[in-house]
Amino acid sequence: MDCWSLSLPLDDEFEKLVNRMNPPRVTIDNDSSTKATLIKVDSANKRGSLLEVVQVLNDLNLIIRRAYISSDGEWFMDVFHVTDQRGNKLSENDVAERIQQSLGPRARSFRSLKRSVGVQAAEEHTTIELTGRDRPGLLSEVFAVLTDLKCNVVAAEVWTHNSRMASVVYITDEATGFPIDDPDRLGKIKQLLLFVLKGDRDKRSANTAVSVGSTHKERRLHQMMYADRDYDRDDLDCGSTSDRRKPLVTVENCADKGYTVVNLRSPDRPKLLFDTVCTLTDMQYVVYHATVIAEGPEASQEYYIRHVDGSPISSEAERQRVIHCLEAAIRRRTSE
Repeated sequence: MDCWSLSLPLDDEFEKLVNRMNPPRVTIDNDSSTKATLIKVDSANKRGSLLEVVQVLNDLNLIIRRAYISSDGEWFMDVFHVTDQRGNKLSENDVAERIQQSLGPRARSFRSLKRSVGVQAAEEHTTIELTGRDRPGLLSEVFAVLTDLKCNVVAAEVWTHNSRMASVVYITDEATGFPIDDPDRLGKIKQLLLFVLKGDRDKRSANTAVSVGSTHKERRLHQMMYADRDYDRDDLDCGSTSDRRKPLVTVENCADKGYTVVNLRSPDRPKLLFDTVCTLTDMQYVVYHATVIAEGPEASQEYYIRHVDGSPISSEAERQRVIHCLEAAIRRRTSE
């Protein structure tokens, strides 16, 4: 048995020990600001903590007006200025508890968010993941195939960007209403859907798969489109996106501090912070400090990042890749 196979359980146990010794502390402050509720999060720093917190705020449909993030060291300290969808301060009392649960020792391991292979039946449905070239009528063809195969489509979400498509589809057996777990039937579903996705125009390899475990839907869509390289600019249709709505992303190194500084300006919209933090995390960067201001029509985000190995961005090719990936992360949710 190699050392790597032993290190994962030990890392998990050490992480649980740290969380028990230093449980996350979440406080809700409705007094310091007249316009927003302040959510303050202090916890032991671990990889993915920022994304987990932002993901919870995203799932609660909260609007993040400002954010101040610091995790340079063993401790993670963030302050979020949030409102509800109508611009009002919060009145719910369970926000702190939900964030604490997301960071606590019983929370799902960060590693589980990355697994995606084969086909897996979830507790209530089977989740199919599709990526391929976008074209008119594609989803109708996909749903027609599933109907012919006696599958009931419970729900589906689709993102398109740069002529690429990613979709998460939840299905059950039409007759029983239960998840589909028969390997032969799942194999047939995959084969026929792959045939539909490829069509006669897909220059890249289309893919059908299903997430293992209960992954976060929007997180998976980001991962799927990133893996499908929708950020490549070769396939961009000229004039398909208005220049005035194009996000402005700059990436520069701060030599004296050893960080790479990412500045982003974009028309503001809900879930913008989640989309950018998700992308930086999937690209294997760690956010050490950040300031986010989104109190008008335009949002401003500044990140101090390093690669997971502790190094800043070291080449022009890597710098351009970060710019293109962040632009794609912003556009893919807002694409028509």
